[in-house]
Amino acid sequence: MLKKDRYKLLIEYFTQHFPEPETELAYSNPYELILAVVLSAQCTDKRVNMVTPALFEAYPTPEHLAVASPEEIFPYIKSISYPNNKAKHLAGLGKMLVEQFSSEVPSTVEDLVKLPGVGRKTANVIVSVIWNQPAMAVDTHVFRVSKRLGLVTKAAKTPLEVEKQLVANIPNDLVSKAHHWLILHGRYICVARKPKCEECPLTHFCAFFQKNFPNIPDDPENKLSGV
Repeated sequence: MLKKDRYKLLIEYFTQHFPEPETELAYSNPYELILAVVLSAQCTDKRVNMVTPALFEAYPTPEHLAVASPEEIFPYIKSISYPNNKAKHLAGLGKMLVEQFSSEVPSTVEDLVKLPGVGRKTANVIVSVIWNQPAMAVDTHVFRVSKRLGLVTKAAKTPLEVEKQLVANIPNDLVSKAHHWLILHGRYICVARKPKCEECPLTHFCAFFQKNFPNIPDDPENKLSGV
């Protein structure tokens, strides 16, 4: 199957079944979202959503966060992964938002990556979710799913290379949605250790499925048992 056909079938399926996907992180404004995304690195959204209500209440604005020390922030996030480093990131992020960005979350990837704890993936999430820009945040889920489905070439070895190929093949107005489609599919169906092919609605165009189960009919309604 040609790669362009895989993209066509992916878009057809998700636009029909999940036309308005959303992030699973809880937030009410760009400031809260950037804190939540920084905390979500190597941590589940579910866990992040458990700690952010108290964090947001304690530090409701960048100004509040800017005067907080990492030691003061730590108790609010101690149950998530790498709390010491993330407490330092949040403290520095608050100060930089106030001092360099007039307490506003930047709207460009170039400015966002200047903030402590914000890499390209986090920046892409922010501009995609808040401003609906055609940015593709490539986390472990997106990287894995795009490879397994056959949406990117084997030569794409880094998140940036995967990002470029995905953005080049998905219409601009759907890139921000496709980001969520791929993440959620990887989180619940195409999991890392043992993908749930028996539940997957995408097997009829999945390169991984076709390679590993060549004798199973190439049928979108097909469901495996005992895979």
